[in-house]
Formats: sequence, structure tokens, C-alpha cells
Amino acid sequence: MVKNCLAKKFSLLILILLLTLSIGFGCASQDAENPAGDQEQGTPEQGSAESWTAPDGIEGDITLATTTSTEDSGLLDVLIPAFEEKANIEVKVVAVGTGQAIQLGEDGNADVILVHARASEDQFVSEGFGSNAWDVMYNQFLLVGPADDPAGINGMTDAAKALQTIAEKEAKFVSRGDDSGTHKKELTLWENADIDPNGTEWYVSAGQGMGATLRMADEVGGYTLTDEATFIAQEDLDLVVQAQGDELLFNPYGIIKVNSTEKPNAADALISFVTSSEGQNIIKDFQVSGKALFVPDANQR
Repeated sequence: MVKNCLAKKFSLLILILLLTLSIGFGCASQDAENPAGDQEQGTPEQGSAESWTAPDGIEGDITLATTTSTEDSGLLDVLIPAFEEKANIEVKVVAVGTGQAIQLGEDGNADVILVHARASEDQFVSEGFGSNAWDVMYNQFLLVGPADDPAGINGMTDAAKALQTIAEKEAKFVSRGDDSGTHKKELTLWENADIDPNGTEWYVSAGQGMGATLRMADEVGGYTLTDEATFIAQEDLDLVVQAQGDELLFNPYGIIKVNSTEKPNAADALISFVTSSEGQNIIKDFQVSGKALFVPDANQR
């Protein structure tokens, strides 16, 4: 009896041991096939702390043609030095309107463009001037004006209706008038409002960058269309946000390599950095007066 009992206990122990080993091997095999469990593999999550490493074979200094809105925001003062330190490449920034930045690319006078006029960007690529195009970040356009709001548009979320009201009241409006991405957006909004403001006494074309246009609107007590980042960065203005939230005011930025560049590896490296987790984190963390100016949104087109 004692021997039989011991034999049964021994057999039970052997069975438990075999089951334990089987489960262990099964888990190990599953982990090898999918080491991160349900998490997708590939590109690191936006916002992760992964550090960007400069690729081998990059050469020369490059020119980035971009908008006054990105420069006026102060973002490039943080983003570009971080790239230069890692890649040992100097980036010359030329800040103009989007139309001029794209023209610089078409003329071969820039290696990379960072702009915000999607239709023009797509045309730039489709006509063979650019490649390696990525979405980078976004914010929104705002209709801003004097605090006393002479046109009475405060709180409106319909941009076309707000412009119609400004026109009806003949309230002063200052346009960038420089073929920038913001100017292109403004012209589209006037078209949607079925209004041609050109030639009217209340409509002023500044022919200036965003910062200068905002200051002019502030001085004359007028309204203007601005990107959110530049407006937040201009802390000494009396202008206030009067209308926002229309889906037409969505403001995405894109980065594109100029195909005629003589330094394609360096151009690709800059784009790689800006769209990497490290570059996107810099964009996400960049703030003025405690407020983030851009939402990172790296996505290859």
C-alpha cells in the first residue's frame, strides 16, 4: 500500500512538471513571434523618447526654405540646432511666404522646403520638383481683431460668415498679400464667402510676413487671418481671437526634398530628423507662454 501511494504521488509530480515545462515553452515561442504582445512593431510611437541617429554619408550644408510663420513662432530656433548638432550639418533658413519658398525650390535655390499650402505642395511634387514629402505638424488659422470687435464676429465658427460680416460692416481688414500659405487660405475663404475685397477702402494688403501683418492690424485696429503659432508668439499685441474652429481653418505643414538639390543625403537627413520621434517630440514640447504651438503629425504622403 505504501509503495503504491508513493508511486502515485511520484507520477503526479512528474505530470505537473511536464505540464509546467509545456506552458513555459509555449509562452517563450509566443513571445519570440510577438515580443511586444499586442503592440504594433515598426516606427516608434510619436512621443517616444527614442533618439535619432544621423545616417552615414551625409554631406554639406543645406538651405531650408520655409514660411515666416515657422520662423516667427520660434520653433526653428530649437528644432534646427538640435539637428545641426547631431548631423554636423549647417542649415541656412530662408523664411518667406509659402509661394516664395516653393519658387525657391523650383528655381533650385533651396534643398528642402517646409511650408503650409497642401494644394501647392502636391503640385510641387507632381510636377517633379520635389519628393520625400511628409506631413509634419498642424495647428489652426485664426481670425483675430481688436478687443472691441467693431464687426461683431466674436465667437463665430463659420469663417465665411465672419468675413461676410466684416465686409458688410466695412471693418478694417489687413491681408498679408504676399502669396504665402496664409494669404492663399485667406483668398480661399473670401471666395467661399462670395466676396472680392480688392479695391475697397477697408481692405489693406500689407505685402509682409505674418508677424509684421499682425502688428499692422494691431496698429490700425483691424482684423486679419493668422496662423495660431505666430499669433501666440506675438505677446505684445492687443488683438484677440474673434473667430475660430471652422474645419476650413485647419493648418497643416509639410516638408519636402527639392529634387534638384546637390546634397540629397543631407536633405533626406533633415527630413528624417524632423519626422522622427525625437524631432516630433521637440515640436510637441515647444511652447510659448505655457501653450503648445503645433501638434506633431509625421506621416509620409
